[in-house]
Amino acid sequence: MAGITADNLVLRLQKMALARGFPAGWAQTGGGFADWQNAARALAERHILPDPALREQPCGWRTDATEDRGGYVAHQGAILLEDDDEWPALMLRPKSAAPHPAALMLHDHGSEFRIGKEKCIRPLRPDAGPAQAWADRFFDGVWPGDRLAERGYLVLAVDALGWGARQGNGYEAQQALACNLMQIGTSPAGILAAEDIAAARFLAGLSGVDPQRIGAVGFSLGGFRAWQLAALSPHISAAVASGWMASLPGLAVPGNNQMRGQSAFWMTHPGLHAHLDLPDLAGLAAPKPLYFEVGDQDHLFPAAAVAAAYEQLGAIWTAAGVVQNLRLERPPGGHAFGKLRQDTALLWLGQAFGVSDTAITGSEIC
Repeated sequence: MAGITADNLVLRLQKMALARGFPAGWAQTGGGFADWQNAARALAERHILPDPALREQPCGWRTDATEDRGGYVAHQGAILLEDDDEWPALMLRPKSAAPHPAALMLHDHGSEFRIGKEKCIRPLRPDAGPAQAWADRFFDGVWPGDRLAERGYLVLAVDALGWGARQGNGYEAQQALACNLMQIGTSPAGILAAEDIAAARFLAGLSGVDPQRIGAVGFSLGGFRAWQLAALSPHISAAVASGWMASLPGLAVPGNNQMRGQSAFWMTHPGLHAHLDLPDLAGLAAPKPLYFEVGDQDHLFPAAAVAAAYEQLGAIWTAAGVVQNLRLERPPGGHAFGKLRQDTALLWLGQAFGVSDTAITGSEIC
């Protein structure tokens, strides 16, 4: 196969890349932490974010339907864009007095494109259909976004390009989508990052939101998006990332999902990893409070790859002088974010934001 293995790896180039390492990573720096972070952020933004002409700008919100859920109200609608396009979204607004802490819920991939935002927030229609099945499979039947609203957060979830009301042409078509985006100077991962940054900026400007207490929360691809957004957006002050963190060399092995193409395009920034490892990118969020959890039986993330990333993250937050702001967990279980794991994560986020962990009963905050 002319040097290409059955797993589509080019072993000679893989070996050369491993020898090169990540020359702009924290482990290779010879300077101070602030200098490293500033240089690494500039490098990351250059490789990740599309040309400003390709970055869409939210300019408003439209509500299409509402549903009273006791202590909060669910709004189905859309974020309006400057060019008359829109991003369909769900928003949960507490009835308690503002200002509210807020959370941007970032949905996963999972090769399920019919739903996006509904993976995070219970949809308004009586029959949740695939959304209920998704919640049952990964979240013990409860939606993390609604659980945050029960604790007094204003919650926003948006359909990413390719999901929900912005659904694309299926799993195999991701290859062509990636090609077409790269030909106009961006990538699926770059568009996802840019739209998440814009959604965080929109959320920070909503009435009733405390702009100093906005968290990014996600599972699987959503977990990747959460820590990446904390690294790239000044509007995110803390993040909870479930089911996504590892050092890249430990993922670059035969059979790993990151090596298959298709869904991996949403997590792959062309050229970036000639300079920075994945935990280096996450380290741009320091000194913000970040919570990482990867199940100890998660088949997508080899234990050695997670351990290497956790070690690097610990070194970065230690260098920033705020290791207490970093929480690294390996809970029992696989690739899921069930109720007990949510409980631990949401308690941590509440402590970071000074939010009581007591949920809503009826229409009152206890």
